Amino acid sequence: MIEARHLRVLRAVSTTGSFSAAARELGCTQPAVSQQMKALEGSAGTPLLIRTGREMRLTQAGEALVRHASGILAGLTAAEEEIAAIAGLRAGRVRLVSFPSGSSTLVPGALAALRAAHPGTQVSLVEAEPPRSVEMLRDGDCDIALAFRYGTTGGEWDDLVVRPLLRDRLIGLVPEGHRLAGADAVGIGELADEPWIAGCPRCRRQLVEVCEDSGFTPRIDFATDDYPAVIGLVGAGLGVAVLPQLALDSVRPKGARAVSVEPAVEREIVALTLPDLARVPAVAATLDELSRAAAR
Repeated sequence: MIEARHLRVLRAVSTTGSFSAAARELGCTQPAVSQQMKALEGSAGTPLLIRTGREMRLTQAGEALVRHASGILAGLTAAEEEIAAIAGLRAGRVRLVSFPSGSSTLVPGALAALRAAHPGTQVSLVEAEPPRSVEMLRDGDCDIALAFRYGTTGGEWDDLVVRPLLRDRLIGLVPEGHRLAGADAVGIGELADEPWIAGCPRCRRQLVEVCEDSGFTPRIDFATDDYPAVIGLVGAGLGVAVLPQLALDSVRPKGARAVSVEPAVEREIVALTLPDLARVPAVAATLDELSRAAAR
C-alpha cells in the first residue's frame, strides 16, 4: 500500500534532485529519506529512481507516480481541513427529528443557541412521532431523535444513547364556563361523564388506561392529533381533553382553562442518538443545547 508520507518524500526528491536536499526540505535526515524511498519502491513493486553518481532521476513509473502525487496529496490536505472544520464545529451537519410540541418549544431555543455558538453547523428538522422517529434514527435517516415515553419499557432503547431532557406532565383542559374551570386540581374520575377530545388510537392509549384505572372509559366524540384543534374544540365547549404541558406552552388556550389532573401522569422527554454519532462534535453540541433548552 502506498502511503501519503512516502509520496511527500518522492515529490521532494523529484523537486530537489537529491536525498540530502529533500531531507533539508522535509526537516528530516538523509537516511530517513532513503528508507522511505525504499519502502515506497517496495510498495510500488518497481524502481522509481535511477541513481547515477550524485545525480538521480525518475524512472517512467516514478514520473507517473509524481504526477498523481500532487492530486492525491492535495485531496488529502482538503480532506484533513474539512475534517478539522467538522471536529472544530466550524462545519458539520445534524439531522434532527422531533415530535410537534417539542419542535415548537425545545427545538427553537436549542437551535438558536447552537447557531450563535457554532454558525458553521447546519441543522435540518423534520417532524415525526415516536416510534417512527426512533425507527428513522436506527435506519440512518436522522442523527438525533427527540422522543417521549410514558413509564419505562425495559430494553426499548438499550442500543441507543439516551439524553433525558425533562418530565412533561399531562394537563387537563376544560371550557372556560365549565363547572371545574376554577378548580386547582381535578380528579380524572370527575370527568367520567364528559365528552372527550383525544388523538389517534395509539396516541390516546395512555389517556384510556388512566381513565379505566379510575373506573370509566372515556367517551371520545372527536379525534385529532392537532393540538390547536384540540384547544379550539375545548374552547368551543365541545368536550374536555388532556394535553402535555409542552403543547400548552406553545399554543394560547383561547376559550379553555388548564387544570391539574390527578392522578398525575407524566411523559419522559428524551433526545436519542446512536453511540457512534454521540462522539460527533456537532451532534454532541446539539444534544447539549437541547439539554440547556429543557432546563430553562
